[in-house]
Amino acid sequence: MSLTASPRPLRNLDKTLILAVLLLMAFSIAAIFAATSAKSGAGLALRQGIYFAVGLIVCGVVASRDYANLPRYVPYLYGLNIVLLLIVEFFSPEVKGAARWIKLPIPGMDFKLQPSEFAKILTIITLSCHVAQMETRIRQFPYLLLSLAHIAIPTLLIMKQPDLGTSLVLVAIWAGIVFVAGAKWQHLVGLALVGVLLFAVAWHFDLLKDYQKERIHTFIDPLSDPKGKGYHVLQSLIAIGGGSVRGQGFMNGLQTNNRFIPENQTDFVFTVVGEETGFVGGCVLLGIYAVILYRGSLIAATCDDPLGRLIASGVVSLFTFHLLVNIGMTTGIMPVVGVPLPLMSFGGSAAWANLAGIGLLLGIGLRRHTSFF
Repeated sequence: MSLTASPRPLRNLDKTLILAVLLLMAFSIAAIFAATSAKSGAGLALRQGIYFAVGLIVCGVVASRDYANLPRYVPYLYGLNIVLLLIVEFFSPEVKGAARWIKLPIPGMDFKLQPSEFAKILTIITLSCHVAQMETRIRQFPYLLLSLAHIAIPTLLIMKQPDLGTSLVLVAIWAGIVFVAGAKWQHLVGLALVGVLLFAVAWHFDLLKDYQKERIHTFIDPLSDPKGKGYHVLQSLIAIGGGSVRGQGFMNGLQTNNRFIPENQTDFVFTVVGEETGFVGGCVLLGIYAVILYRGSLIAATCDDPLGRLIASGVVSLFTFHLLVNIGMTTGIMPVVGVPLPLMSFGGSAAWANLAGIGLLLGIGLRRHTSFF
């Protein structure tokens, strides 16, 4: 159904979701400025503002398109996903032990595109279209395996970069979509147990990278190597604990200003929030995320079209997994797997992909028959 076919399209525009996203972006720019201004001035914060500005255009374009037309483009979108990941596989230079980026020739800016970030959104679209066509057959185990095979190639290509965190994101997206589609929980539990068994086999036969094993060891006992592998987690805990209830104040974080946490504008940006704004600021940030997840879930629940419901569920699954894992690893209750905090961590590719996901939610909300405002 097109946008013009909706009787009250503008009334269905989720202004609460838009406001929450704008607040989150403002939070991000402030945190990145606090984390990096001592060594780079306002440079990275300004760049993130530019990334967000471009991302808002992407969000608007995606929201304006009718998602009902997406199934006809699935072969092209799936092919684009694989091609971008293959370019990384064969042509991307290795940076810090990983090959994940395609360098773009942008004058005056060292910008690297990360296709694995866009793989998340492309997978949400193509997998949702694939599962929607199955209808109730998703309750049959062979069709559930067929849906899992849909994400196998991009997942394996991302694992080879290596990027275990993003690979797990694709699995989380798959689980969220097939669960909402009606897959039997017994089948999902069975596949989860198989996944645990495969992980044990990979560990035993040294199929995992050494640094991936070290992250598990560090998660279990960060004090075993406090100046090495456990450094990030321990310093993060010190920073968040030092924030106490009300924080040390904006730009006054001791761990942040003294650069005890390397690259805390990316995966560990929550440590800046925890140290400088304390428990109160952390709760405000989590409250903003709660609004985004609630509005996304509400859009999925009130959409009477299976495809729209599955796409919205995929976006909510994406944000939920990122939120739980990122904050979990900065507080020491999850292993460090390199998953950024959505619309908070520094980076253009992640910002554009996340805002494209928000655009999908807004577009689905616009085209619902019912309104919850």
